[in-house]
Amino acid sequence: MQVTVIGAGLAGSEAALWLADRGVQVTLYDQKPQKFSPAHKSAGFAELICSNSLKAERPDSASGLLKLEMKAMGSHLLTAAETARVAAGGALAVDRDVFSAAVTEMVERHPNITVRREEVTALDESAPVLVASGPLTEGALAQAIAALTGNHRLSFFDAVAPIVTAESLDYNKVFAASRYGRGEADYLNCPFNKAEYEAFHAALIAAERAPLHDFDGDLTVYEGCMPIEVMAARGADTIRFGPLRPVGLRDPNTGHRPWAAVQLRAENTARTLYNLVGFQTNLKWGEQKRVFRMIPGLENAEFVRYGVMHRNTFLESPRVLNAGQYLNEHPNVFFAGQITGFEGYMESAASGLLAARQIFARLNGRELPPPPPATMCGALLEYITTPNKDFQPMGANMGILPRTAEIDAIRDKRERYAALSQAAQDAMNEWVKELDV
Repeated sequence: MQVTVIGAGLAGSEAALWLADRGVQVTLYDQKPQKFSPAHKSAGFAELICSNSLKAERPDSASGLLKLEMKAMGSHLLTAAETARVAAGGALAVDRDVFSAAVTEMVERHPNITVRREEVTALDESAPVLVASGPLTEGALAQAIAALTGNHRLSFFDAVAPIVTAESLDYNKVFAASRYGRGEADYLNCPFNKAEYEAFHAALIAAERAPLHDFDGDLTVYEGCMPIEVMAARGADTIRFGPLRPVGLRDPNTGHRPWAAVQLRAENTARTLYNLVGFQTNLKWGEQKRVFRMIPGLENAEFVRYGVMHRNTFLESPRVLNAGQYLNEHPNVFFAGQITGFEGYMESAASGLLAARQIFARLNGRELPPPPPATMCGALLEYITTPNKDFQPMGANMGILPRTAEIDAIRDKRERYAALSQAAQDAMNEWVKELDV
């Protein structure tokens, strides 16, 4: 049994190691040090380029739950992280160089992995191939992917809006309505009066922006994804006549049209997450939390994703990828990592583990069901493969897990998250047990 893996980041390394442990002969390609992306500096595998924190470990947190599910699936990278751990309170933080060195050693010493340090420019579909080349995929490989997906991919300076949890909104202020009462009340609306809007606008244009990484180059964005703070700086009423236009809306609390209104659009079918419409932004994350909580109804908003601006390459996964993580029209071409829409380091590694299991099943003539939606891995997989015309990458968060009436009845948030986590762990353990029999 032979498999090709392209990219020795977190997803590719995790997948290669898992498959190799089961006797699969893996050829792992990585272009470093022959060629570096603008972001990468080291020749080592699983290079962390932005932070040494792999986020929280508490079982009642989304990232902690994800790690528990990865352990159940047989993660090697969590083992490497333990060898590189540095003190960080309740978070898993690592010495980035030590972590990368540990993963690199695991891969290079494995007898069933052959490392080829060269650039891949074409995709051979004659046998299973896993593309885990990351969000900075470019050049000939990007063109090869585009040829298979019909150009259904996004690759540009991407300005992304924040996402908040539904349960953190103040429904005494937020109301459901569509403009002019057309159709169903698909949007939630956060109404400003004149004084609230003017205070918000002043804070928005004065807020500190995040510096663009040096690998992002010259910033060019489409008008359609103009950062809200850039638009606001054009004039006091620019956003009030743009994404915050209140026309066709009536605040049921006042009976009048608001001075301005922020609309929230459901991000998932369960309506547990909402996107701030038109709020693409490059503000620093702390500034986003401070300024956007000035929006009526969002005073206690829980942000599961902050807005970002960077060059990003990812599949329009809901259109081309299925739950088995292979292309609908090219079943031997699998994808894993951030290029699929799994956002974050541990999420990327988890995606690699999921893809490895799917590939192994394929090699053994089996069809593998995805993990249950009640698990964090299953919920993320369902998110990236469910039709969504505004698809954007997503990281682990409690908002995407399905709820039961029993769990929703738990008033304490920490206890509610603990119950969600336990249900997810039970579902993952059962899934792994059934598959490993």
